[in-house]
Amino acid sequence: MLTVRGISRSFGDHRVLDEVSFDVRPGRMTGFLGANGSGKTTTMRIVLGVLAAHGGTVSWQGQEVTAQTRPDFGYMPEERGLYPKMKVRDQITWLARLHGVDRETAQRNTDALLEDLELTERAGDRLEELSLGNQQRVQIAAALVHEPAVLILDEPFSGLDPIAVETVLDVLRKRAANGVPVLFSSHQLAIVERLCDDVVIISKGRVVANGSREELRARHAGSRYEIVVAEDAGWVRDVPGARILELDGPRAVFEAEPQQVLRAALERGEVRSFTPVVPTLDEIFREVI
Repeated sequence: MLTVRGISRSFGDHRVLDEVSFDVRPGRMTGFLGANGSGKTTTMRIVLGVLAAHGGTVSWQGQEVTAQTRPDFGYMPEERGLYPKMKVRDQITWLARLHGVDRETAQRNTDALLEDLELTERAGDRLEELSLGNQQRVQIAAALVHEPAVLILDEPFSGLDPIAVETVLDVLRKRAANGVPVLFSSHQLAIVERLCDDVVIISKGRVVANGSREELRARHAGSRYEIVVAEDAGWVRDVPGARILELDGPRAVFEAEPQQVLRAALERGEVRSFTPVVPTLDEIFREVI
C-alpha cells in the first residue's frame, strides 16, 4: 500500500499543502480530485521525489519511499515530456531500458502495450507525427512499460476522444486487477465516478473528502428521496416540511422526513418506487469544495 501521511509544503510564505494524508491500496483505482491550484500535482511530485516535502512521509509497503524504491513507480506527468522526433516503439523500449529492464523484455512489453493501446500501426512513426490523443497514449505506455509496482497518472485522459478513453480505461483496469495501486488525477468526474474504487478530494492544500466511492455517497446522501406513484406526485409539496426538488408527473424528488411522505403516498394509492437519491461524484465535489 502507498501511504501519504501529513505531507506539507510551502512556496515562500504560501502554504500549498497542509497535512495531506491518504492511502492508495493495492488493486484499487484511486481518483485524486481538486480544482486548479488545489495541490494535486504538488502532492504527486512529492510522492515521486520530484519535490521535497516540508513535513510528513510517503511510504510503500510500510517502508519510507527512497530514491532506491522510486524507480519501481510509474509516473505520467500532465505535461508531455517525450522526445518528438524519436520513433514511438524505439522511445518506449528505450525508457524501459532506463528502468533496468532487459532488452528482450523491454521490446515484449512495448509491443504488448502498443497493441493494448491500439498504437501498433504507428509504432514506426515519430511522436510528432501523431495526433495529440495518440501522443497521450504513448505517454501512458511510457509510464507502464517497466511494469511498475505503483502507478501515478496526472490527467491521463486529457485530449482523448471517448473511444480512446475506453481503450485507456481497459489498460488501467488490467493493471489494477493485477494488484497495482493506481492513483490518478482528472477533471473528468464522470470517468472518475465510473472507474474509481476510492476518491480523495483536495481543496486549498487540504484533504476535504476521502474514502471509497460508496462511503462518500452514503456520507453525503443527505435527505433526498425519489418517489414514483401511479398519478401526479404534486401532492408531495403539501406534506409538512417537504420540499420538492424535481417534479415530473408521477415522479418527484424531494427533501423531507421520508416516512411521513411514504405514509401519505400509501394513503393515496399505489407507490411504484421509493428510494433515497444517491449523490453523484460531481455533486459531492461541489459540496465539499
